[in-house]
Amino acid sequence: MVQSGRGSTRPQQVAAARRAEQQRRRWEEQERKRLEREQAQQRKAAEREQREAELQRKIDDAAARTATVERRLADLTGIVSRAVARPTGPLDFDALKPAAREPVLDLGADAKPQQPPRWETFAPNVPGMVGRAFGGRARYDRQLAIAKDSFARAQQAHDEQETARQRRVVQARERHAVQVAQARRAVEEQHQRIDRWRAEVLAGDRRAVSAYYQRVIDAVPVPDGFPSARRAAYVPESTLLLIEWDLPGTSVVPAEKEYQYIKTRDVIEVRKSRPAEEIRRTYQSIVSQVALQALHVAFRADPRSLVETVVFNGVTEAVDPATGQQIRPYLITLRATREHFGKVNLAQADPVQCVRKHFAAEVSDHPEALTPVEPLLHFDMADPRIVDPQDVISGMDRRPNLMDLTPKEFESFVQNLFDRLGFDTKLFQASGDGGIDCIAYDPTPIRGGKYVIQVKQYSKTVPPTAVRDLFGTVHDQGATKGILITTSGFGPSSHEFANGKPLQLYDGTRLLGLCRQIGIEARIVMPPKGKRTK
Repeated sequence: MVQSGRGSTRPQQVAAARRAEQQRRRWEEQERKRLEREQAQQRKAAEREQREAELQRKIDDAAARTATVERRLADLTGIVSRAVARPTGPLDFDALKPAAREPVLDLGADAKPQQPPRWETFAPNVPGMVGRAFGGRARYDRQLAIAKDSFARAQQAHDEQETARQRRVVQARERHAVQVAQARRAVEEQHQRIDRWRAEVLAGDRRAVSAYYQRVIDAVPVPDGFPSARRAAYVPESTLLLIEWDLPGTSVVPAEKEYQYIKTRDVIEVRKSRPAEEIRRTYQSIVSQVALQALHVAFRADPRSLVETVVFNGVTEAVDPATGQQIRPYLITLRATREHFGKVNLAQADPVQCVRKHFAAEVSDHPEALTPVEPLLHFDMADPRIVDPQDVISGMDRRPNLMDLTPKEFESFVQNLFDRLGFDTKLFQASGDGGIDCIAYDPTPIRGGKYVIQVKQYSKTVPPTAVRDLFGTVHDQGATKGILITTSGFGPSSHEFANGKPLQLYDGTRLLGLCRQIGIEARIVMPPKGKRTK
């Protein structure tokens, strides 16, 4: 029985071991599957997180693009607010003077003398008692003689080198003194030029004041993408400053308003576009703000009440879609006097309403179509490089002086001027004309009409009453426009009265520009004293 029990135990053990192995394998399989499920879940979670992160990144990208557009728009429409916040005043002429930058004296190796030879380096060793007993004294005496000779030659060479060094130092100092004098002279000449320029500016010189304001407006910052070209011309007869400013095209206004991410197509696209009317209004605000900024800077930078009136022309460079040719249409033109501008609170005023209603500006209604406005004053009528040429030999100027004409000759001259410009003119008699010197008819379709012309051969500023009288005459005659021409200039009150009215004021500078336009060379030289009228 015992043997039988022993024989049955082994199969049981084998079976138990087999069951244990099977259980272990099932556990391992279950564990493997569990790990695979966990890894799959982790992988799916990671992929889901990655997709969500990518989705959020694209949503954030769309929002960032929208924010960029909004910042750009704020930059474009914040021109006036930044101009008001920025300190502005007359140029500091002294700050323009460069500081003296004198050359540094560099002596190099010659800056310090070389150490003289030392006897210790030449002297032979003195023999001891034993050396002297065996003939060392004689050898020492010979070595001493040789050492003294070498030392003497070294001293002589050192003296010669030191003399040469000192000579080079003297020469270097002389050259340096010349260079310092030249540098000081150059700086002094620059200072003198700036002082002369300041004196000419304060004296109201045409070229000097034009250059002064050119420097002023060149320093005015504009948003990125704006052209940098701008020009200034001063008309002293009328204490008038003409500014011509290059403007960007309407494409400067972002056409996009809002971006969004489209998940179904996995693209970022424009959700909202800016309507054409909004682009037009925004662009008109931009050009109006550029004009107001120019007026603000011009009046604030005036060093001595040199400018009482500013004419601003905004122009853009474009390609005519009809011809493919480059054109420069004017998109805004306005005139402002110092007193009239002083009534404006730039921080609160609406730019477009301000320039249109307060300054009677002409602003293009359709800038996107490059619809131009007629500038109040063309730049070539006031360009100091043209209207104020510097005669090499002033006594040989052969151009006729309009002040030398008789009053009747001057009236006839103006009549002939308009004849050459394509007008049909009629010269009135001296009396019974109701203040009319000449009537001109423009036969051009659409823009044509009747023009009342008055001339004033003055050497002093035309009084504002003459401008008011002309406006009354225009109304009485039912004329399209009134033109007042003088050899002198107009004051700010005249310019302010003419704003928004069918009146054109031609001072001496503009009259000469009109002459050049049709190829007539003339000049205006005022008599020494007194006042001439027609």
